[in-house]
Amino acid sequence: MRQVAILGIGQTVIDEHWDKSLRDLTVEAALAALQDAGRETAGGVFVGNMMSGIINDQNNLGPLVADWTGLRGGDAVKIDAACGSGAAALRSGLMAVASGELDSALVIGVEKMTDRPMREVTAALATAADADYEVEMGVSFVGLNALIMRRYMYEYGWQHEDFAPFAINAHANALHNPYARLHQKITVEDFEKSVMVATPINLLDASPIGDGAAALYLVPADSLRGGTRILVAASAAATDTIGGHDRPDMLFLTAAYKSCREAYRQAGVGPEDIDVFELHDAFTIMSALSLEACGFAERGRGVRLGLDGEIGPTGRIPITTRGGLKARGHPVGATGVYQVVEVVQQLRGECGPTQVPDARVGMAQNIGGSGATIITHILKRE
Repeated sequence: MRQVAILGIGQTVIDEHWDKSLRDLTVEAALAALQDAGRETAGGVFVGNMMSGIINDQNNLGPLVADWTGLRGGDAVKIDAACGSGAAALRSGLMAVASGELDSALVIGVEKMTDRPMREVTAALATAADADYEVEMGVSFVGLNALIMRRYMYEYGWQHEDFAPFAINAHANALHNPYARLHQKITVEDFEKSVMVATPINLLDASPIGDGAAALYLVPADSLRGGTRILVAASAAATDTIGGHDRPDMLFLTAAYKSCREAYRQAGVGPEDIDVFELHDAFTIMSALSLEACGFAERGRGVRLGLDGEIGPTGRIPITTRGGLKARGHPVGATGVYQVVEVVQQLRGECGPTQVPDARVGMAQNIGGSGATIITHILKRE
């Protein structure tokens, strides 16, 4: 298998884009990545998306994107792994280039979520859960995460305000990201006074949806001569039961543990070598669980990293350095690609006030459902 490098990146601002369609957002990010890579064509197009058929009445995104970006004629497919679709699309494009099947690939994550009433969007998001035993019972994703968070607090003795540093850090970092949706600094008091959504999760525990697209341009690493290269050192995926009720332990992300363990093996690194970690903080409880599953904290102690100031850009394990899902925004099918774009920015040294000093190894982890699909990528600067 060939080593693969990320040559170009592109992204759109995450917002309620009333004046832009699904294809407009996709083309904007794709052309930005092509321009950044200095290329005009790509051997294949891989589009990560969860809800275009439900919310936008548009499936078959592969040829749509290839057509509108001037890349028609080659391989082009849509990849769906719920909220993990972006990372799944990257993994597909990566395997195509690494295998030698393609000499370049354009990977795009896109979601256009705000054109339909919120009840329809909530119902569409729920399709990532178990239709018979969760959705049928009326449980939303915020409800599922609230149940997990409540049990975590009970088992390990944490209070709700102990999760505030995760949200505060994300918002502070998003202030310096022009592509982020939320640019408001928040305090512990703001966090505690926020409107309750599903006890104990309030509005500032949760990530906002939005419209957005992000893109990556992949090439064989040995095709690049001179200069800095951003290599994909590892790509690993794992799954768990689709329904949370079937898991023997709701407070451990088994698929995160398995995928990051395999990614560490592929990259020849461990948790102590990761300079920046873009985790899937759809809810603050997921930050704690991800840090624990990936070896940065003991079980039940992930919250401590936030309270001790270890998660900021100069901390022991910087997370959500561009705002994360919490403040950058969570256009679900695009999130996994945004995460990798942001790791590339860190390794290139392009993050300004939230730049992690001398970042050389970065990790991104994208979650589909409530932990059913988890994909981990590790990048290295060389």
